[in-house]
Amino acid sequence: MSRLGLLALALIALSACDLTNYDVGGTVTGLTGSGLVLEDNLGDSLSITGNGTFTFSSGVKNSDAYSVTVATQPSNPTQTCTVHNGSGTIDKAPVTHIIVTCTEAGQFAYVANQDSSDISVFAINATTGYLTQVAGSPFAAGGTTPVSVAVDPNGAYLYVANNGSNTVSVFSIEAGTGLLTQVGEAVPTGSAPVAVIVDPSDSFVFVANQGSNNVSAYSISSGQLTELTGSPYAVGAGPSALATDPGSNFLYVTNYTAGTISAFSIEAASATLSGISGSPFGAGAGANSIAVDPTGTFAYVADEAAATIAAFSIASASGALAPISGSPYNTGSDVEAIAVDPAGAHVYAANATAANDVAAYSITPSSGALTSVGANVGAGSLPASLVVDPAGTFAYVANADSNDVTVYAIDGGTGVLRAAGGSPFLAGSAPRSIAVH
Repeated sequence: MSRLGLLALALIALSACDLTNYDVGGTVTGLTGSGLVLEDNLGDSLSITGNGTFTFSSGVKNSDAYSVTVATQPSNPTQTCTVHNGSGTIDKAPVTHIIVTCTEAGQFAYVANQDSSDISVFAINATTGYLTQVAGSPFAAGGTTPVSVAVDPNGAYLYVANNGSNTVSVFSIEAGTGLLTQVGEAVPTGSAPVAVIVDPSDSFVFVANQGSNNVSAYSISSGQLTELTGSPYAVGAGPSALATDPGSNFLYVTNYTAGTISAFSIEAASATLSGISGSPFGAGAGANSIAVDPTGTFAYVADEAAATIAAFSIASASGALAPISGSPYNTGSDVEAIAVDPAGAHVYAANATAANDVAAYSITPSSGALTSVGANVGAGSLPASLVVDPAGTFAYVANADSNDVTVYAIDGGTGVLRAAGGSPFLAGSAPRSIAVH
């Protein structure tokens, strides 16, 4: 071939190369402080002034790596921001699903009172954990028999699953006071909704419908909900609880009657859910609550009827679950609810029936295995819901049969719980769910 021909081939090959710089970005949630700076590949800095989407000014070429980190944490107030889905290799497409989650000590607690069909709202003393009902509390739930509450990552909206009216109510939250104002009419769900969550990107709301054995999925716009195409999605018998990984890549649904976990990939670009290979995964009898650790590496399931905790590792690429060696762990009593602390160091389990207490376990970082820590601490009657505040300082338990909330201070080193002063705090009738933000 002539030199001219070879040159032409070389030019064709060069033109076929992808020399495009692809955008790298994502979403920031929970930011209330100032001074947050993100950095890509230890060079491209980006100051973030508010919640929402972000894009670095310099793109990254195809097949090159990107790595987004927090260069400067926000202050006034001091917050901790964590990057999820922050590293990878460009594959002929922009990166849009990096999630930066910012947290601070909890300011308010929201409690769904099943029998009085209202929501108790408490202001939290950040030093003592003491709860004080805000003016106007309790607030009408906007539906009958509310059994689950969830706050969006920005603390702007509260979502309430109303089991008796087959709806989810939306409330705006007044900054600084915690006061609730209902936004529009309650949105229809499936039959007998029992759980509601907001994904970490603040893009979607998911509702588990126990009566119709499915999950309703909604997109969020200014707090208001629009049901996704393809929703509701079928799950196993008796769905009871929901959890996502911190990167909002996967959704997990415990199925109480089936004793399984249904798992989905969250397809953010197309706003759909797709089943994960191997789903449903075996859990234990009466799978009733699920928590995912803050790294998205491990998942823990409270098996109420089996009186055990089932532990799983999460495949980072697929979201598939695999039992951890030594799992399940006996709890000695029906375990109703479960939570992981924000540091990913401890698991807390609310044991119902005769025990009416809370157990603490340490997590082995390398394997996810659990080891009991200290003695169980007493709760009220039928501890139905358990959360740890975003700073990892306090744990809160809603007790359905004693109509109150117990508060525990968490030892930062050992994870051991002790009752906080003034606890328990009176709620409404049959509190079934608690959320803290």
